[in-house]
Amino acid sequence: MSSAGDDPPRSSRRGLLAAAGGLVVARGARAARGADRGAKTEAFWGSHQAGIVTPQQSQCYMAAFDLATDRRAEVIALLRRWTRAAARLTEGGAMVPPGGSTDAPGGDSGEATGLGPARLTITFGFGAGLFIKDGTDRYGLAALRPAALVDLPRFNGDQLVAGRTGGDLWVQACAEDPQLVFHAVRQMTRLAEDSAELRWAQAGFLSAPGDGSTPRNLMGFKDGTQRPADVNKAVWVREPGWMRAGSYVVVRRIRMALEHWDRTKLSFQEETMGRHKYSGAPLGLRGEFEPLGLDRNDVDGNPIIAEGAHVRLGNAQANGAADILRRGYSYNEGVNFTAERWPPWRQGMELDAGLLFVCYQNDPRAGFVRIFEKMAKFDMLNQYVTHTGGGLFACPGGAVEGEFIGQALFERA
Repeated sequence: MSSAGDDPPRSSRRGLLAAAGGLVVARGARAARGADRGAKTEAFWGSHQAGIVTPQQSQCYMAAFDLATDRRAEVIALLRRWTRAAARLTEGGAMVPPGGSTDAPGGDSGEATGLGPARLTITFGFGAGLFIKDGTDRYGLAALRPAALVDLPRFNGDQLVAGRTGGDLWVQACAEDPQLVFHAVRQMTRLAEDSAELRWAQAGFLSAPGDGSTPRNLMGFKDGTQRPADVNKAVWVREPGWMRAGSYVVVRRIRMALEHWDRTKLSFQEETMGRHKYSGAPLGLRGEFEPLGLDRNDVDGNPIIAEGAHVRLGNAQANGAADILRRGYSYNEGVNFTAERWPPWRQGMELDAGLLFVCYQNDPRAGFVRIFEKMAKFDMLNQYVTHTGGGLFACPGGAVEGEFIGQALFERA
């Protein structure tokens, strides 16, 4: 498919000189924006957990934990500690209140001192192992496992690494500063003490243009153009029970074969995605947010957006109105030895980078599972990506001061 009319933006010599002349002013403006950004807070207490429909921040750090205790009281105590700490951290505070003992091992580690809250959100989720693990109901919660908290099927092409997959508890920290999100998860890890052990962790980043336009993933395409028509309807659980006002998150660590992608012609990249690379518009159109027009055909009667194009297979219209809220991040972890899945089947050191796919929905069976079962089989993008880890977690509703996240679950047991 031709990419005519979708050329990348070009810089003129005059523009470069003007930019150089305004460098000092720009630096001052950036400093002012940085100070303003660092002072902003996102409310922790509320009916919903923050970090789900919150306007997306630029940095993410998430981790999954395995519970190392058989005592229900210790799990509750851990969730209480995590809730109190999260509330303080998102307000820009330290783990230890002013005047408290900073010499104790439980004191704040200090690397976020002076950074401000920077729109920090901390979101918690429960894996299936909280309810039953290895056939054992450790905490008397098995009967309260939601039907929607399914064991994800093994999808075509999955190469999930056990050490990067699953977990009994899950924590997501998002903010406008990479050190701040690491600090938040680090404190949760320290507070876990002997109750839980770190299983896996993953950092992500989102570099958005200053004009507020859609960010791009590491393949160079705009990522996040499509959103549910009704976000609240797609995301929040409305049924009565302890998950009311909560949501379900699916996380997938997706490695991109960037070397393979970079050897692919632009026209085939666009055919694979179903969008023009630079404008983000559906193939054959000019505006990023124009309807896909999946019924459009070329002069030969062939679909303009191919049957296996990524945007077609992921669209709600093609999946029985299945809708999810994507909240993904890019990741980059240097290089790793890789054997490519597709021709030319090269082996060697390649970039270990890709997408930390995160999506929220009110029922993953009708959301991610329905959508991805089809994509795993037919998506043209599969020749460039491999799913290597992740999980499914139930994120309960929010809490008010004095409560802890997930309290409604334990009160019903």
